[in-house]
Amino acid sequence: MTALLTRRRCVLTIAPYALLALAAWAGAPFVGSERVRPGRVWADFRQPSDRWSADTRILLHHRLPRVTLGLLAGGSLALVGGVYQVVLRNPLATPYTLGVTGGAAVGAYLACAFPRLAVSFGPFSAIQLLALVGAVATLSLIWLLARGPQGASMNTLLLAGVTVGILCGALLLLIRYLANPEVLVSMDRWLMGGLDIVGYGQLIGLLPLLLPGWVLLWAQQTALNHLALGEEMALGHGIDVAAVQRQGLVGGALVTAAVVSLAGPIAFVGLLIPHIVRRLSGLDHRVVLPASFCGGGAFLVACDTLARTLVAPTEIPVGVFTALLGGPFFLWLLFRRSSP
Repeated sequence: MTALLTRRRCVLTIAPYALLALAAWAGAPFVGSERVRPGRVWADFRQPSDRWSADTRILLHHRLPRVTLGLLAGGSLALVGGVYQVVLRNPLATPYTLGVTGGAAVGAYLACAFPRLAVSFGPFSAIQLLALVGAVATLSLIWLLARGPQGASMNTLLLAGVTVGILCGALLLLIRYLANPEVLVSMDRWLMGGLDIVGYGQLIGLLPLLLPGWVLLWAQQTALNHLALGEEMALGHGIDVAAVQRQGLVGGALVTAAVVSLAGPIAFVGLLIPHIVRRLSGLDHRVVLPASFCGGGAFLVACDTLARTLVAPTEIPVGVFTALLGGPFFLWLLFRRSSP
């Protein structure tokens, strides 16, 4: 009975975040520099024809795929951040601060810069595969650099991630220098982070990496509650700490590679949202992870909506927008940890 009440309480706590994500997904497609009239769209659906109005075409082929990508990308990055902060025992740990995003960006940027590499393998594209290789290689390098006689030092892990992230930034500049000048504009736009897609084909292409990554991350909900109390306590409760860390890191790499391959490197969503959720809704990761996913998705959709309307008809890359919001929050967390 107690477990049932606890489960019910978890569902009730998650519900407002889910409603927020649903409201963002349903409302954001109607906001933009080009007006979309709900009445005109409703009329098209009531009387289907081969010639839909411009409102319906904009909604279905441009706005809705973009908002859906924002929901998936923002939710996935927040989910990874929530897991990494516990697995690595550091509140500053995210794919971006650890350099995993930078490694995935190097791989994806390489495929964008040299069209001969742009081949497909079934459901995978070269951009996805190279992004995954970059993310896993970066994560492996960081883990090796941080390992000592007593195991991996989490503070050293973060410092190694920041250093490798700087190295990835240098590699991106080198690739940019070697690339054909004709593709630099599109590459630079991608590097700033963006959700500008048309249609649903690219969204479906995310699933081969997103789905296994999500499974690995969602499976850790209960184990993370034990691990948050400390490794010794978790071991005493029968938790295989090494397996939880390994699955969490690999799942995060898969999800990060999927998001970066399409949306580019988007910063700080994985830092902001899990901390906000923990402050508002407690530390139970059966709540934190799904609430972070919903909150992260709604947050990125809201940021993208503002980014494409504030200076319409042009738009601010959403990665720039999230960095402007997340940078001060990162500094606040850093100084809060270092203060006595």
